[in-house]
Amino acid sequence: MKTDEIIIRSLSKVEELEEVRRLESEIWGESDSIPTHQTITAVKNGGLVLGAFCHDELIGFQYSFPGFNGQSVYLCSHILGTVAKFRNKGIGEKLKLVQRDEALKLGYSLITWTYDPLESVNGYLNIGKLGGVVSTYIPNCYGEMEDLLNSGLPSDRFLVEWHIGDEKAADPFREAVSEDRVLTTPLLHWKVNDQNQPVALPFRLEDLHTNTIHFVPVPKNYRTIRETDIELARDWRMRTRNAFSELFDQGFQVSGYKKISNPEIPVNFYIVTKQ
Repeated sequence: MKTDEIIIRSLSKVEELEEVRRLESEIWGESDSIPTHQTITAVKNGGLVLGAFCHDELIGFQYSFPGFNGQSVYLCSHILGTVAKFRNKGIGEKLKLVQRDEALKLGYSLITWTYDPLESVNGYLNIGKLGGVVSTYIPNCYGEMEDLLNSGLPSDRFLVEWHIGDEKAADPFREAVSEDRVLTTPLLHWKVNDQNQPVALPFRLEDLHTNTIHFVPVPKNYRTIRETDIELARDWRMRTRNAFSELFDQGFQVSGYKKISNPEIPVNFYIVTKQ
């Protein structure tokens, strides 16, 4: 498959949106799929549903609806998914870029969404590639979820803000911060256990006040950890929850993402700076 074979377009017909609902059911489970009457109502009132097609087959989608915080209107990017065999092929990024273009046409300047900060692939896309920023950590955002991808752990989430009208570089820290610097001065240290998985070590809260930039590691393979060692997955959840919550309380924000190229290093890093 070549990426230029993927066609992404807005969807508004009932039949198309029902096809999206069926795909969502395949990914997350039937009980959590969004009813078609909800998505079509959103599309008619400032929302957006995008479909990604390969040879006329729907292989990915993105659903957004309008948000309002009492002062400004923005677009809430609620869910994005692709079929398993098309994952890690850049389709999520293509969907987000088309979403940005369509949102600008509709008059939006901000898109927000939530995601699990321990999902390294999503962090690289949302922060490293798209240039989103995060200053809000939501513990157990959706309660105890029992869908196919989230069961067994608190549903902690980052709230991403993507200022689509800004023309700044997507991630100003990606090239400016070296791998050596990140690896030698992380906020959280780790060791590798007998299963070759990273284990986060305790950190001191006072370390948060000594620098204006911090590097917070997350596992490269958190999904594998979750499937094979739920206690280790829970430990990463709680240690990073404490770190990010304290950082955000002190006026920091996630501003960049450092993907570590060395395959022997089992973590990537969020770059956290003073706002």
